[in-house]
Order: sequence, then C-alpha cells, then structure tokens
Amino acid sequence: MRAGQEGLQWDHLTRGQQWHLAWTNGPRDLWRTLYQVHPLALLLSVLLVGFAMWLGVVRWRLVLAAQGLDLPLGRATRISLVAQFFNSFLLGSTGGDLIKAYYAARETHHKKTEAVTTVFVDRLVGLWAMLLFAGIMMLPNFVMVRRHNEFALPSVVILAMLIALSVVLCLAFWGGVSKRFPKARHFLRRLPKGAILERSLDSCRQFGKERVFLFKSVVLSLFLNILWVLQISILGGGLDLSISFTALLVIVPIILCISSLPITPNGLGLRENLFVLMLAVIAVPSTSALSLSLLASAEGLFWSMIGGFVYMGLREKEHLAEVTSQTAVENNQV
Repeated sequence: MRAGQEGLQWDHLTRGQQWHLAWTNGPRDLWRTLYQVHPLALLLSVLLVGFAMWLGVVRWRLVLAAQGLDLPLGRATRISLVAQFFNSFLLGSTGGDLIKAYYAARETHHKKTEAVTTVFVDRLVGLWAMLLFAGIMMLPNFVMVRRHNEFALPSVVILAMLIALSVVLCLAFWGGVSKRFPKARHFLRRLPKGAILERSLDSCRQFGKERVFLFKSVVLSLFLNILWVLQISILGGGLDLSISFTALLVIVPIILCISSLPITPNGLGLRENLFVLMLAVIAVPSTSALSLSLLASAEGLFWSMIGGFVYMGLREKEHLAEVTSQTAVENNQV
C-alpha cells in the first residue's frame, strides 16, 4: 500500500472507500505477501484447518449416532470433503450442507429424513456454539467492543443470532409449541411436505433426550472455535503481525458467524471486509488484514480442492454402481 494511503485514518473513510482501498491494493500485494510468510507457520496453519475440519466430521458422527445411524469415519470424511468443495462457490459458508444432506440420505433406506436432519442439526449446533463463544469472548474484550463502532453492529447481529438460534434449538429439541397451540401439529401436516417436516421434528426431539450427545457436541464445538482462532493467530504470526490473541478470540468467531450467512458465495468479500474493518481497530494495516483474510481463505480453498478430487472419484464410483445395478435389473428382466 502506498505511503500516502497508509497515512489515511481508516475510521475516517466511508465504507465504499474502505472497500475500494482494500480490494485495489490487497490483491495486488498478496503475492508479495506470500513470499513473506514463514513456511512453517503456513504449513501449521493449513494442517490446523484440516484438523478442525476432521473434528467437524467427528461431531457429525456424534449427531448421526444420536439417531441410531452408523456412518464409517472414512465415508463421513469423504462426504464432508465433498461438502467443503461445494462450500467454495455456494452462498454463505454452509451451502455445501445441501450436498452433504443429499449424500447422507443415500446412506440409508429407512431413515433418510433422519439422516438429512443430522446435517442441519450438526451445522446449527456448531453455529450456536460459535455464537455462544463469540458472546462470551465479548466480556474480556468489553472495552474494545464498546469503544469502537466497528464492533457495534456485528456484536448486535451476533447476540440477535444467538438468541434466535437458542429459541429455535429449544423448540426443536424440547418442543412446547404444540402444548400452547394444540392444532400446531395439524397445521404442520397440512403444509407441503408436511409429513417429512413432522418426521424431521420428531427426529429433533431425539436429540433433546440425548444429554450426553448435547454435552459432547457443544464442548467439541467450543474447542473447534479455539482452533480457528489459533489458526488465524499462527498465520498472522507467519506474516510478522502483532495481533492480540485475546482480541482474536472475539474477532474471529464474529467474522465466521456473519460470513456463514447466505449473502455471498463462500462469504467472499463479506469476510474480507470484516477482517479489514475489525483488525484496523487493533492497528493492523488494511493490506495486511486483507492478506491475512485471503490467505486464510486460500487454505480453505486448498481443502476444497482436495474435496473436488474426492467428489470426482466419488461421483465416478457411484455412477458406475448405478449403471451396474441398472444392467443387472435389465438382465433379470430378460
């Protein structure tokens, strides 16, 4: 970034000027920044992303087990990698869940609805835990959050999402609507695909009965949040950036939660702008913040690329299985 531009006060720029400044200088300087990253820090950060994704697979298997579904770890890992591949270009950072649900449904013949439900329950529990983590981490960062306008709207969004999702999960896991409104179930059945919606709701009730599952999944999700913060901290250290780890404990989950909303493909642009705005508060230059965000995104894209190769092999294998099955049926008919 040019010296004159570095002298500008970020807080005094309009949002449009901030966006233009970040995106016209950041990508141009990104390749130069790549050469400045310490290789060991970059490698460790990439491995942490992979480890965090694998722990996400472990959490999904906990959700599956609560429904009496047993999906082998290898198979669950492959499906999750394929979902990560689709996340790279679908809206938000959770678009691949639709693909994950599709493959999950194919794993069983008698509990397809329950299998699909596990995908979305897994995502909602993980998101709730991240929102909770962000809310808790606002306390040690209260002075920073209160003093800077960059945190005002994101903090309100996070707390609103936390309250709304808490209500949704409580109603889904433990109910209460049908007690106050006896005709609620009857209304649900009359909706399009009402039978499937009712069965999904009944499967959610099973999660409410599994207290051990809820405890394990939430604890695992909170640990995952620490890993995501640690990954950004290590990557920042590899760029020789001095970033407060305490500040990252609230900044990273806020950015991840908001970028998960289905606004842009894989949260692209939204996530980068949030990094630039929020890291500016702790004196991180805009170009460095943008480079950090883009590098973190590139690490996710690396695992998405691996998921793409898995998808190509998985699709080919399943296509051949379908052809073989169809041929066998035709031969029997002959």
